[in-house]
Amino acid sequence: MKSQTKYITAFLLAFIMGVSSAYAQQKPLQYFRAPGQAGLNVFETPKTTDVEFDGLYVRVGGDFALQFQGISQDNADNSLLVNELANNFNLPTANLNLDVQLEDGLRMHLRTYLSSRHHAEAYVKGGYMQIDKLDFISEGFAEDLMDVLTIRVGMDQYNYGDTHFRRSDNAAAIYNPFVGNYLMDSFSTEPFIEFTYQNNGIIGVIGATNGRLNQSPVDGDNGFVTFGKLGYDKQMSDDLRFRLTGSFYNSTDKGTRDYLYGGDRAGSRYYAILSGGDFEGRFNPRFSSQSAFQINPFVKFQGLEFFGVYEMASNNGTGGGSFSQIGAEVLYRFGSAEDFYIGGRYNTVTGESADNAPTQTVDRINVGAGWFLTSNVLTKLEYVSQSYSDDGWNTTVYEDAEFSGIMLEAVISF
Repeated sequence: MKSQTKYITAFLLAFIMGVSSAYAQQKPLQYFRAPGQAGLNVFETPKTTDVEFDGLYVRVGGDFALQFQGISQDNADNSLLVNELANNFNLPTANLNLDVQLEDGLRMHLRTYLSSRHHAEAYVKGGYMQIDKLDFISEGFAEDLMDVLTIRVGMDQYNYGDTHFRRSDNAAAIYNPFVGNYLMDSFSTEPFIEFTYQNNGIIGVIGATNGRLNQSPVDGDNGFVTFGKLGYDKQMSDDLRFRLTGSFYNSTDKGTRDYLYGGDRAGSRYYAILSGGDFEGRFNPRFSSQSAFQINPFVKFQGLEFFGVYEMASNNGTGGGSFSQIGAEVLYRFGSAEDFYIGGRYNTVTGESADNAPTQTVDRINVGAGWFLTSNVLTKLEYVSQSYSDDGWNTTVYEDAEFSGIMLEAVISF
């Protein structure tokens, strides 16, 4: 273990100087979530900015992530022990990010996965255009409205729930205090348009997508999805911030092949576990159309943080079935600039795939710590334990299955 830790330390040192130099040359963008420590606990991009438009500007950024994995696993018939896991490095992942300030209050984002688990080739993950002013039409056009309204349109992640603000997006893992994402991981890249209202702490979102991960104009796949959010986010005092949001999602039954919980093509962060599939460790209800809602409280008091999840997904098609998700994170950030943190996360999913189907339950516990070596370089150490229970897993590889062990992750974002 000590020798493997030395390799990760060398990996970090090799990037720190280059990353710091590149980041120092970057100009700030308007209405933008900064990569790195400055972007922690930023949800919707703020409606205020002190950045003046100074002509077209292209910001080139990147994300890099590497894990050392030490996990063991077992199940009811010991079949998981046939291919015993080894303690070793996972495949490194990398993103290329282009953020372009096109005009005053008009910005474009594009992310390319240079290296990801599920695809060997580089490919465009998605992108969007964000509009916070309409001065490109006419100076001061609809100024009062745009002081509180943001418009996003593109082929990317839409704003359902708050968990996607704290998840790892392939190599962009610096906002996630742990290594894995939530079990029911609401994330997909689809054509969407959304309108976000922010005023004096009140948040409102309404939007639509076609529910498709892979696009095709073929007749018979004419699904439609509506989603939205209502919430309140306020810095109550210098020490206390409070946020509470509720989100909804509803897809029609017209062949949408719903991807809400299966749209991340980068794969799971726990490699080669269970059946060995790229997405093992997550849970996808696999409803072809569904209704879902997610409630997310967030409280930060000085260095202490709490983030919670309650979510329900129900089948809109024949046969019924529903699953619920509960998650809770408690973190304590400390140090002069809160460069260190310790914390834990509990996450569970339970439900039935159809009205008369047996119950399936998945439980996960993460306990870990992190250190921001610089504002753009993070190391994480966590212990993870995940188990499968109830009759819905019987006669499968998941019957009484469990895996647990240590994960060490190095992350760079700039």
